[in-house]
Amino acid sequence: MYLQKLTVTGFKNYIQAEFNFSEKINCFVGNNGVGKTNLLDAIHYLSFCKSYFNSLDSQNIRHGDDFFALHGAYQRGDHTSDLVQCLQKKNQRKRFLINKKEYERLADHIGNFPLVMISPYDRDLINDGSELRRKYIDSVISQFDKFYLDDLIQYNKALFQRNALLKSFGEQHYFDAVSLETWDEQMIRLGEQIFIKRNSFLEQFTPLFQQYFRFLSNGSETVDIRYVSQSSGNSYRETFIAALTKDRAAQYCTMGVHKDDLEFIIDQYPVKKFGSQGQQKSFVIAVKLAQFDYTRNVKGFKPILLLDDVFDKLDDLRASQLIKLVSENSFGQVFITDTSRQRIVSIFEAMEIEHKIFTIPLPSGD
Repeated sequence: MYLQKLTVTGFKNYIQAEFNFSEKINCFVGNNGVGKTNLLDAIHYLSFCKSYFNSLDSQNIRHGDDFFALHGAYQRGDHTSDLVQCLQKKNQRKRFLINKKEYERLADHIGNFPLVMISPYDRDLINDGSELRRKYIDSVISQFDKFYLDDLIQYNKALFQRNALLKSFGEQHYFDAVSLETWDEQMIRLGEQIFIKRNSFLEQFTPLFQQYFRFLSNGSETVDIRYVSQSSGNSYRETFIAALTKDRAAQYCTMGVHKDDLEFIIDQYPVKKFGSQGQQKSFVIAVKLAQFDYTRNVKGFKPILLLDDVFDKLDDLRASQLIKLVSENSFGQVFITDTSRQRIVSIFEAMEIEHKIFTIPLPSGD
């Protein structure tokens, strides 16, 4: 599967632009701030129904415009084609269409056009709070497991209702165990399923990640990803029920899969505290490449790979190793942004691989 053609209208800094892509490697080059990353974000939208960077859809409408529109024409290995469209008007709900038929639920689109994005913002996975790491693992699993996505949606609805009850009990100084039990049972059942699937995923994912990190670092460091949960080693149900007293005092649910975390380790120490900038960047790149590998294995075809400003903070060895890797046949269509056209040209002069280079902003005829 690859993106053959992209049309953007009123999206971020673009009035209108149209691109016809190589099915292998495509490079957007230009100075900072000209809109290279915005094009990657448009491609991300077409896979995930949302921006990689901004959760408010209306803020992605170009200043002064009333809407944005994204159109992507995809080709598959069996020679079939799909047209994906995203339409967002001010003060209206977002519309998503596949072959001109609108989705009833955006969740039904997730996973149909798998994509992996590597961005400088990925270091937030290491340095920010646990919520971002949970969202990451959930987004990866949801691309290939619709039941997992449904479980997450239902779990979060039950969490909202249970928290509302706990807050109400605290404000009104009473407690109704029966009304709480309905949400308890839902959160326990769904939480157990989510917990099991996260653990199972990491058991298969972590060796892939370690393999890619060894490749990028030439095997000079050892790394690991550990799943941290309050229920590890104990019955999920028993741990959840035992937290009730604490929940009533806090007036919100203090235990559950919505509190779990991932611990990133390098040479037996937290990479957040002990990893250099280069090590941290290699770490998250290895995570994303493992995501690519895992998704390809499950889906049976290659996801699209987006590499945003990957050369920053990487030494020459790690940068050359990365480009060598994504040029191999195990990878499909790749999009790269860089500020240096000369660097991109010199890299591909040494490699015989199909590619296109787009200078941004687009000169006439590009």
